[in-house]
Amino acid sequence: MNQDNKNIEMITGDPKNAIVKLSIPMMISMLLIMMYNIADSIWVAGLGSDALAALGFITPLFMVLVGLGNGIGAGANSLIARYIGAKDFKQANNAGLHAFLLCVVISIISTVLMMLFMPQLLVMMGAGDTIQYALDYGYIVFGALIIFVFSGVASAIFRSEGDMKRATYAIAVTAILNIILDPIFIYVLKLGIVGAAWATVLSATISCIVMGYWIWGKKDLFLDLSLKNFSYETKIMTDELQVAIPSTLENIIFSILAISINAMLVWASGTDAVAVYTASMRIVQLAMIPLIGIGTAVLTVSGVAYGAHNADNLKISHSYSIKLGFLLSICLAIVMVVFSSQIATLFSYTSSSAALAPEIATAISTLSLFVLAIPHGMMSAMVFQGVGKGIYSLIITLLRALIVETVCAYILCFIFGWGVVGIYWGVILGCFLGGSAGYIWAKLFIREYAKVAGK
Repeated sequence: MNQDNKNIEMITGDPKNAIVKLSIPMMISMLLIMMYNIADSIWVAGLGSDALAALGFITPLFMVLVGLGNGIGAGANSLIARYIGAKDFKQANNAGLHAFLLCVVISIISTVLMMLFMPQLLVMMGAGDTIQYALDYGYIVFGALIIFVFSGVASAIFRSEGDMKRATYAIAVTAILNIILDPIFIYVLKLGIVGAAWATVLSATISCIVMGYWIWGKKDLFLDLSLKNFSYETKIMTDELQVAIPSTLENIIFSILAISINAMLVWASGTDAVAVYTASMRIVQLAMIPLIGIGTAVLTVSGVAYGAHNADNLKISHSYSIKLGFLLSICLAIVMVVFSSQIATLFSYTSSSAALAPEIATAISTLSLFVLAIPHGMMSAMVFQGVGKGIYSLIITLLRALIVETVCAYILCFIFGWGVVGIYWGVILGCFLGGSAGYIWAKLFIREYAKVAGK
């Protein structure tokens, strides 16, 4: 372990500088991820609206899958960052190894559950005629659950010590391979939606092999994750789970929100509305990449500040990330509105999906405002994860997504009679209101922490 590592100097120094330097590679990583997600949608759209709608039904469940790895990774990232801030490097190593133990155990349990209950879940979601497409795709990606969970944990290990470059390289391997393999597997090999699933699994597997080599083969991380450094401690497992479980539940909440929105869309306008929403939300998620990058950086920086008992850096991390997030959101929302029609054509290039283009363009223009409603709530939640208060972050997400967004969407769609557009506006309004409550809570928490820390 090199204690003079430049990445460690960076995350323990100026929080503004650390947030920028950590967030840019993360933005690139997320951009690559979204590019291959969008590539999936674009290539699958060529199979018809039913196949695209099926992808929309399976996406919320896939978010749970990704959320497992990200949740464990967030718990490890938070705890390792706090140990680094406190200069307890032995425990930082042990925390990383505990994260991989969680990865294996939770992956096995979750795979069994998803393989058993996925058909019932899809029926409850209203998949209807698209269910076979969804099952064909879902059985493959959920069967390879451990690959995606491992990827999320390994990436978080690199992020926790400020090594964003290699985390980005690994994701780049996944994204580029998936973009190349998608059309080959779907159309050249004529595997259809099954080919899209296999392309995703194969590309993620190769990425995991690369990260595994860096961790245990090359062994040049700041952390030393050799098995000799593992010593089981219930406290470490508990500390990681205090962030991992709420973080994973947050992804489940987002999945339940997506399921609820899909159900309302089906009730209001049929499965084509789900296809429209799926396509437009892929673009919204693409626009959210800078915010996710900043938020991930804030998790590490706030964890280090909290571990070092530096209330000033914690406060700066929170406020600076929100300002930066709003600035980028405004720019991205403008781009979405201006180019909505051109973007819509990417998802409607065949005769079977061409009729969806105007609706997709309208959805993209309206949901561009969703990006503006996110920064203050997201950054507040990430600060709470960074300091190990995962339950606080969970409450913010529960309030914003599962309660306020769902209620607002239902009221505007069915009570006010606005239809599908009402669902869009309900999601936007709910996100802003719930995020505002989280922002106030985070400000109060930091103020009280400053008093305790004597700042």
